[in-house]
Amino acid sequence: ILGVAQMIFGVILSFLNHSYFKKPLNVFGEFIPQLVFLVAIMGYLVVMIFIKWLAFDSTTSSVAPSLLITLIDMFLLKSHILPLYPGQQGVETLLLIVAVLCVPWMLLMKPAILWMRNKNLHKLGDGVTARNVRAVIHSSEERVNIVDEDELGVASSGPEEFREECSEEAEESFDIGETMIHSTIHTIEYCLSCISHTASYLRLWALSLAHAELSEVLWDMVLRIGIASSTYLGAVLTFFVFVGWAIATVIILLVMEGLSAFLHTLRLHWVEFQSKFYVGTGSAFTPFSFNAILETLDE
Repeated sequence: ILGVAQMIFGVILSFLNHSYFKKPLNVFGEFIPQLVFLVAIMGYLVVMIFIKWLAFDSTTSSVAPSLLITLIDMFLLKSHILPLYPGQQGVETLLLIVAVLCVPWMLLMKPAILWMRNKNLHKLGDGVTARNVRAVIHSSEERVNIVDEDELGVASSGPEEFREECSEEAEESFDIGETMIHSTIHTIEYCLSCISHTASYLRLWALSLAHAELSEVLWDMVLRIGIASSTYLGAVLTFFVFVGWAIATVIILLVMEGLSAFLHTLRLHWVEFQSKFYVGTGSAFTPFSFNAILETLDE
């Protein structure tokens, strides 16, 4: 539940990125279908967890349906032997159709709009001149820059020459094949990651099982030996056994497992969470340096 909630929060953070950089096409072509796809599958799985908690207790848990099998049957469009709620088959079919429609939405919408935008810009010449102000539209980006002709350095050239230059620049800057390849890779990666990243959060469950087993081993094979003895020798032995048990507890359960849990959690933040919104294509980090400042001033 916490893993799905964190991934949904990561997708929401991508909306803030798109809004900050003023990219509405990414909002409608990436953010919305990604959020709908994730909620329709993994969000529905979280809802079923709560429904199962409310519908079954300790006395009826043996007959409760498996949520993993239920999710698999949802993709296979199979009917459930014991549904969790009335109308479950229809709801799952609707969610599956919505999730499937999100795939071509993510795959084709943005490349198609960029292709049509670039095609229209070729017809218009990518530039419009009015009152010594020229609007230059970059087909590879989602903004329009309005600059003065003198700043462009093309004041002496006429509208026809300017349109030819902009058309050549737009043709070089936009490639439908490259855009489709990038969109295909991004779509496949996201759809597969919704399943794999959710399963990756189970590593924390595995760590809890390992911690329980190690705790039981240290109790049964170390501390219990001294406590089980009822003689005076057992009382003395308990003292030394407790020292060994305490050392093993600190080294194994606290240090080793604490470090392991920290590394796994760090990995979940870096891969499963940040991959939903962090791209890493911005400005490279430049550390503060007086030497760099002095060199810039000298130049």
